Amino acid sequence: MKLRIKGNSLRLRITPSEMARLLETGRLEESIRFGPGPDERLTYAVEFTPTAAALTVRYAPGEVSILVSSAAARQWADGPEVGLYGQAAIDRDTLELAVEKDFACLDKNDPENVDTFPNPKQGAVC
Repeated sequence: MKLRIKGNSLRLRITPSEMARLLETGRLEESIRFGPGPDERLTYAVEFTPTAAALTVRYAPGEVSILVSSAAARQWADGPEVGLYGQAAIDRDTLELAVEKDFACLDKNDPENVDTFPNPKQGAVC
């Protein structure tokens, strides 16, 4: 799973094998370590929740999770949509949220595109 943080936006990109695990378990997570201690890491996750009407975010020290409606996620996984998008109101600001399929890059060779979704823009340059 790829994590992108830019300004006030948070985006996760998911490969086909990760999508299969997410559909099977209802949660997908990864961590990045910044030091040797157990508190020196950031875990980022996407998880299903039956009660979510839209994408929401949950933050706890050391972990950020994007919560997705179970029904919306299953429909997205089986359909042509690139991703699920939403916003979370944070005080007087807005956090943009996205969970997207990780498509093959058209200017990379096949080994670098292993475990990616077929790119719908075949013939263009990434």
